[in-house]
Amino acid sequence: MRHRRLQLIQSLFDDYIEMYSSRDDKLTTRFSDNFSGYAGSSDALITNKEEWIRITRQDFAQVPERIHIEMLDLSLQDLAEDLVVATAFFHIHLPIPESILCRETARLVLIFHRENNDWKIAHSGISIPYGLANKGEIYPMTSLEEHNRELESIIVARTRELAEANSRLEILSNTDGLTNIGNRRLFDHMLRTEWSRGQRSNTPLALIMLDIDHFKLFNDYYGHLAGDDCLKKLANCLSQSGRRAGELVARYGGEEFIILLPNTDKQTSLDTAHYIHQLIQSLTIPHAKTDLGIVTVSLGIACLQPSEQHSALELVRQADAALYLAKSAGRNCIRSLPSLNPQGFIYDGPQE
Repeated sequence: MRHRRLQLIQSLFDDYIEMYSSRDDKLTTRFSDNFSGYAGSSDALITNKEEWIRITRQDFAQVPERIHIEMLDLSLQDLAEDLVVATAFFHIHLPIPESILCRETARLVLIFHRENNDWKIAHSGISIPYGLANKGEIYPMTSLEEHNRELESIIVARTRELAEANSRLEILSNTDGLTNIGNRRLFDHMLRTEWSRGQRSNTPLALIMLDIDHFKLFNDYYGHLAGDDCLKKLANCLSQSGRRAGELVARYGGEEFIILLPNTDKQTSLDTAHYIHQLIQSLTIPHAKTDLGIVTVSLGIACLQPSEQHSALELVRQADAALYLAKSAGRNCIRSLPSLNPQGFIYDGPQE
């Protein structure tokens, strides 16, 4: 698996180098809408995709012939399922007589982010140890000695900018694009973290999984834009409902949400589910296809003591099974497995 991932990163990097070396304008289609970067001829961080496309085309216009990249070293980093980095050190050989670029080592950092099953360039930063270009130039031909006095401070600044860009990308990769709350990737990470913490501290871990009742009928009746708006309202409601430190609210997928509750016992998880159930009903979002005429939810609860005898996925399995019980019981109610309550029954919402 690791070998295949490294092959993927290498392929992404090789494609970039080939398009850049051959001055292929198709490279401009590979930049992410959330792009950031800086060119070797500038000390300004670019955060506008269109401005970077303009700079790239200015580069290609200044030197339209193919250039040669002499690779010295390459580091590949697999940061996350949808985030990879390639860091390269190389010499640049232009198709013109020059003695600066071919001697000095340039560094290129490329961050690729997977967006809608397509890998995009989210960050490009090149550091070249020579003076700034004149206006209208990408490749500067100024004195190397003049620039060396500024090199150390520039490297420090660009390292900080790269760290900030990495931080922004980390937040992006952990956020659901529609609702702006945590996504499945963040939940999976926090589940593993809190499971390990519960093992060390001998404290319980609870999980609430909820599903919007008859959401397909909602979309069919009101339209998908209204459906998206409904998801946003519920996400905002859930994110403001947290009452304990360490709670995580995330969109699990589709119309399903989860609330991870560290150091939470059975009764407290029930109280939290009851509170959330009532809170969502208080939004009174119209839903003509339900008995109450408003949006309601079904909730499944699970609570386990993390241990080596169980996997963290067992908590998810139990919460999912409890949610199935709630939906089978007619929806708009709260259920758990019999292990939490002998009857597997916790709370029924108000009926018409």
